[in-house]
Amino acid sequence: MAPPSGDNNVVVSSNLKLERLLSMKGGKDEASYANNSQAQAKHARSMLHLLKETLDGVELNPPDTPFVVADLGCSSGSNTIFIVNVIIEHITKRYEASGYSGVPEFSAFFADLPSNDFNTLFQLLPPLANNGVGSMEECLASTGHRSFFAAGVPGSFYRRLFPAKSVDVFYSAFSLHWLSQVPDIVLDKSSTAYNKGKIFIHGASKIAANAYRKQFQTDLAMFLKMRSKEMKKGGSMFIALLGRTSEDPTDQGGAGLLFGTHFQDAWDDLVQEGLITSEKRDDFNIPVYAPSLQDFKEVVEANGSFKIQKLEVFQGGSPLVVSQPDDAAEVGRALANSCRSVSGVLVDAHIGDKLGDELFLRVANRATYKAEEMLEKLQFFHIVASLSLK
Repeated sequence: MAPPSGDNNVVVSSNLKLERLLSMKGGKDEASYANNSQAQAKHARSMLHLLKETLDGVELNPPDTPFVVADLGCSSGSNTIFIVNVIIEHITKRYEASGYSGVPEFSAFFADLPSNDFNTLFQLLPPLANNGVGSMEECLASTGHRSFFAAGVPGSFYRRLFPAKSVDVFYSAFSLHWLSQVPDIVLDKSSTAYNKGKIFIHGASKIAANAYRKQFQTDLAMFLKMRSKEMKKGGSMFIALLGRTSEDPTDQGGAGLLFGTHFQDAWDDLVQEGLITSEKRDDFNIPVYAPSLQDFKEVVEANGSFKIQKLEVFQGGSPLVVSQPDDAAEVGRALANSCRSVSGVLVDAHIGDKLGDELFLRVANRATYKAEEMLEKLQFFHIVASLSLK
């Protein structure tokens, strides 16, 4: 279902509205997530050694017990399929090296909000080897096919998604910086935390930024509580999300440059040109928070269910993938498409797709004039965590 028209004056604040709307841009067009997630793929590949360290800590059960993997925030591109294959191949090697007589059957659950484009994801899945007939060893030996049973799980990862003690490995990358909702007080004109004139907290007031921080920590606490119930004893969880190196929450690092510069200026352009009111702009806030290591660590320790095996800031690099870095127009389009692939659904729901086109055209034009600066300064840092049940 298409998001509602901007004429309906949708204000994306409550978690219920956000859960119904939020998704990466589906389909396979120029601004789709499937065609703008090469940077995420590159960043995920650069972390594979950390993922494999996490997998080495997973307790292996007898092979007559199915091994279950879940990707939380899978989105609609091929990155999730690649990662699931990496996990299964690594666990298979561990089984083969451990002296077990065989390997278990593997199940992979692809979880995201109901608004996610699961159809595009499922079309990317290769067929099950041997049509599911034969042993798991035969499936694993087959090329061009998948060696796991697959299912989609629609729902918020801030709530229960799986039966108790049913999942061996949780994987979540580039998702947990998305909040369950924009904090109410940030949109309340009578509040001192009202984020007037801004659509993100980068460079905003400390009060507004701290409201985002509190929302992030509340959400993460709920996420950990749910996973602690669903994870098998001996299981592990690998998490990567946008982070920052500054302790100041108003400095959102790479996320701030993505959403708080040319994207912000493009909204201001629409206001100055009379295409939208300032109130319409101020009613829109990006529900993203890039935490510091301390922000993240405080929640894990307070939760008490998980042991931190590894927690670090990892430099992921630029979210922009361009074939000709000297082509300023290409850099501008890349920034606009990158921004639209992750926020376009919310933008279109708020102001309509026609004004959405106008907005991202202005993002591209502004970024074109600052192309060299964008390539140099727009760098993402990630919080990377490996957690196991205590």
